Amino acid sequence: MLIASWNVNSIRARMMHAHDFLQAQQPDVLLMQELKTLEFPAMDFKALGYESVAIGQKSYNGVAILSKLPIETVTTKLDGDDEDTHARFIEAILDEPDGKRLRVVCIYLPNGNPIGTEKFIYKLGWMDRLIHQMMRWKDDPIPTIIGGDFNVIPEDIDCDKPANWVRDALFQPEPRERYRAMQTMGWVDAFRALHPEEAGAYTYWDYFRQAFERNRGIRIDHFLLSPALRPRLESCVIDKTPRGQEKPSDHTPILVTLK
Repeated sequence: MLIASWNVNSIRARMMHAHDFLQAQQPDVLLMQELKTLEFPAMDFKALGYESVAIGQKSYNGVAILSKLPIETVTTKLDGDDEDTHARFIEAILDEPDGKRLRVVCIYLPNGNPIGTEKFIYKLGWMDRLIHQMMRWKDDPIPTIIGGDFNVIPEDIDCDKPANWVRDALFQPEPRERYRAMQTMGWVDAFRALHPEEAGAYTYWDYFRQAFERNRGIRIDHFLLSPALRPRLESCVIDKTPRGQEKPSDHTPILVTLK
């Protein structure tokens, strides 16, 4: 099974990019973040063979899951804060061809900038809520894969120049410690599990100063697998092709293959 994740940075602006990616890679499942619209083009993707579940928000946020397999939405709200109205979370259950069930979670974790503001506090609180949910999922009979834009640079190897990020919320000790706590619980960073020493592997590049051309990027789009899925992890790769197209998203897809 091939599962991809991609922060499209506006689905309206990136429909042709999404179409080309789906045609080229043929993933069974695609998680998308930062849709930036209330009206998700579900029928366009249905024409390509994908059912979809989505939650949108005008001009900001928004997440979706496309699937060739039968899919059922569980919830579009992360537990722990009834007043949180941001469209950042979808939990769904897929029926695999062999009769197994798989929980797929798409997230768009808060950016948190600037540090020292309510936005950073919200980011940390959101991560704490996610960790509590992950504790419940970890031992559930249905295995779980979480994918999306985590807005966390886990380690120094995951950015071109650490010194450039020391004042950024994505690089602060608090979110990085929370990301490590997820791994300590037994959750597996799919890319690092298979590429532990690979440097220069990024999923985001700024639009300025030829960041993509010079590969001055960061790895912030991740897949985390519950312990039960670790034996099924076959590959995890970053597809840089969409980022090199005309008027691209500033992120590029990451793809994981499960046996």
